[in-house]
Amino acid sequence: MEDKGILCIGLVCLDIISVVDKYPEEDSDRRCLSQRWQRGGNASNSCTVLALLGARCSFMGSIAPGYLAENLPDVCEEDFHRVDLTQYKWIHWEGRNADEQVKMIRRVEDYNRTCVPEERITISVEIEKEREILYQLFPYGDVVFVSKDVARHFGFNSAREAVVGLYPRVKKGAYLICPWAEQGADALGPDGNVIHSAAFPPENIVDTLGAGDTFNASVIYALSEGQSMQEALTFGCQIAGKKCGVQGYDGIV
Repeated sequence: MEDKGILCIGLVCLDIISVVDKYPEEDSDRRCLSQRWQRGGNASNSCTVLALLGARCSFMGSIAPGYLAENLPDVCEEDFHRVDLTQYKWIHWEGRNADEQVKMIRRVEDYNRTCVPEERITISVEIEKEREILYQLFPYGDVVFVSKDVARHFGFNSAREAVVGLYPRVKKGAYLICPWAEQGADALGPDGNVIHSAAFPPENIVDTLGAGDTFNASVIYALSEGQSMQEALTFGCQIAGKKCGVQGYDGIV
């Protein structure tokens, strides 16, 4: 499996970032010190981080020929049938068009049933947005990332509460992971023990855009390299902390 890669499926977009001297107050004007354009999108960002960490990775999504585009379609089941599953050890879905994504995941599940255990593809899903249609993804991941916003939507006030309360929604044997910004992150797996990692904030917070995508990618990388969930959770918090201390992704490793 060492020569097999990681595939991230989801969004790529253009982020336009304005830099100011301090966080602006509501309804105030503040001079922009600088501005940059940066490739963004959850799955795209995670691919960037995976590549920086040294993983062989690929991105699948709609890419426009120019800077501006309208109504780009999400990847659908028909598109996914072009993917050669033998090339990958891990496939990650950013929750978007969940009805189609469930069909894609079922194709991977069918493929896994034809493989010996060590050749099976690990499936992970990210449920970030508070959209009812995305919640059908909970039972389809071997590893499920749920955001702080979604956890709060369900009435949970901490990562620990979230993984315990939402765990009945995931499939048997899966891990549920919830990052909680400066409170670190928690995970719960089939053994019933909650795993926690503290946060690793930088001395100065510079840029938090993409910190969650960095966390997801770092956890995926560590797990795909055979590390334990405790090691992966800690690694994810460490790299996400580094990312918050720099603009963009240069210098996170």
